[in-house]
Amino acid sequence: MSKLQYGFDACFVPGGAHLFDGETDHLIPSTSHFLLESDFFVVAGRMIGHSFLHGGPCLSGLSPAILHVLFDGSPEEATIDIKDCADLDIRETIKLLEGTTDLSPEEKHTINELALSWDLPPVISGNRRWLFDKLLLHAVLGRTSRQVKHLRRGLKETQIWPLLTERKDIIPLLFPRASQIQCTSQMVLDKIKWPTQDEDEDKEVSLEDACRITGFLRTFIENAWFANERRTQDALIFEKSPVPSDSKETSSPSLLEKFVQFWVGWNVLPTHLDVEVVESSFPRSSTCFYLLKLPGHYKEYSVFERDLLAAIWSVDTGFGMV
Repeated sequence: MSKLQYGFDACFVPGGAHLFDGETDHLIPSTSHFLLESDFFVVAGRMIGHSFLHGGPCLSGLSPAILHVLFDGSPEEATIDIKDCADLDIRETIKLLEGTTDLSPEEKHTINELALSWDLPPVISGNRRWLFDKLLLHAVLGRTSRQVKHLRRGLKETQIWPLLTERKDIIPLLFPRASQIQCTSQMVLDKIKWPTQDEDEDKEVSLEDACRITGFLRTFIENAWFANERRTQDALIFEKSPVPSDSKETSSPSLLEKFVQFWVGWNVLPTHLDVEVVESSFPRSSTCFYLLKLPGHYKEYSVFERDLLAAIWSVDTGFGMV
């Protein structure tokens, strides 16, 4: 599901493959002909349905217009936002039709080229708003209609479709808005079941070490929420693509979400989070049990933070092991 949300590496697709393109909460299916003809969207529908049935993570951030059509809504009745147009070149061309200012010959030529390629008439003074709506409709829903049909087919193969058609209130749970699943440092801290020192149990580390390490963990979680600028520096250290600090929206998870993903396998919080302080060289996690295992040998927070960041950025290479 993480690969479905954020894309996956594929040697047969230059630059990797993203099944869904665009901004957060405005994602639409990719218009890649290869992905469509290879039934990737049918597989995606199956993945989404099975993950939901087994209590797993859901796919977030889809455009409301895509969801409207996915569940048999009429394309003409869909509410489409200009942000739903994932292709920025096409979006800028369509935006030229906004307003009432006179279009230059170059702007008219750009608009007409796009309109004629989609079998629409050229722009004139009387059809400007109509052409804006038609171009946007085709850019968002017309070019993705087959992908949406394949996605629907995949969902139906998981036997979840009758539930979704009878209970429309389930749809936001299956396809939540990204803003609804964002986690804060306090939300993470509230989920943690902190380790205790039981006299009847033999612990690998002392109570003093356990208290120090859990204090480091609390500090890390609190700092992670405000770490957008620091994340750019950390990304460079660990040879990741930097994320601009002034970027309001991004297709990759934040540092706190990455940390949760290292802990439980996905960047959506479960009902509880467990912590153990153990004898170990580096931080580890048992994602199936929502268990974070932290070494008890750290004496300085800076060293603890360095190793935990290294563990977090290893999540893409396999189960968060360093």
